[in-house]
Amino acid sequence: MSSELPVSVPAASSASAPVVAAAAPAIVVRGLSKLVDDASGPLTILNHINLSVAAGDTLAIVGASGSGKSTLLSLLAGLDVPSSGEVWLCGQGLFEMSEDERAAHRARHVGFVFQSFQLIAHLSALENVMLPLELRGVRDARDRATAMLERVGLGARLNHKPVLLSGGEQQRVALARAFVVRPDILMADEPTGSLDHATGQAVMDLMFELNREIGTTLILVTHDAQIAQRCAHSVRIQAGQIAA
Repeated sequence: MSSELPVSVPAASSASAPVVAAAAPAIVVRGLSKLVDDASGPLTILNHINLSVAAGDTLAIVGASGSGKSTLLSLLAGLDVPSSGEVWLCGQGLFEMSEDERAAHRARHVGFVFQSFQLIAHLSALENVMLPLELRGVRDARDRATAMLERVGLGARLNHKPVLLSGGEQQRVALARAFVVRPDILMADEPTGSLDHATGQAVMDLMFELNREIGTTLILVTHDAQIAQRCAHSVRIQAGQIAA
């Protein structure tokens, strides 16, 4: 069973970065808020979020549709910029960086799995999984991508483009692409949302198996209580805040 994650951050120091012990958390969030303007004025999406996620831990972010959980995930990855607050990812302050620096830091440390798969349509399964390796200059990208696709049960689908794959197969390609670089952190946003129950269960089994094998920190956004319970900890976002 999952337990509510203690919402805590390290004590502040005189410098801009948090005080860390020998083993720094994978993610530290302090005072994170996000406001947007709509026709009626400022709308608060997230309000003063504080949390810390240990390296190698598994955290589910749960909440109703529109509660702000996907926005929180985007901010944790530096894909979006907060109105106020700070995020440290693998020891670096994301919003002290330029956009290009954030992108480079994210590419070094974070893998993603999305509800909509986000595969490149004109590339084969193998080419999709090779891509992040090639962007890192890995010489044996083809061999490593092939081995990872075999690991997720798609050794016979290497040359198939996404249109020729089922939804479950496409998500397994997405998992292979995310894990092939052995990321420090995997961020998954409703990874079973486009799948039927049985296929979704199989995909989640595979995700947790790969996560254990590689030792990745897992941050999982889900509305499914059963999936959330598979994580060591969970936080519930309600009206833009972490619920007590």
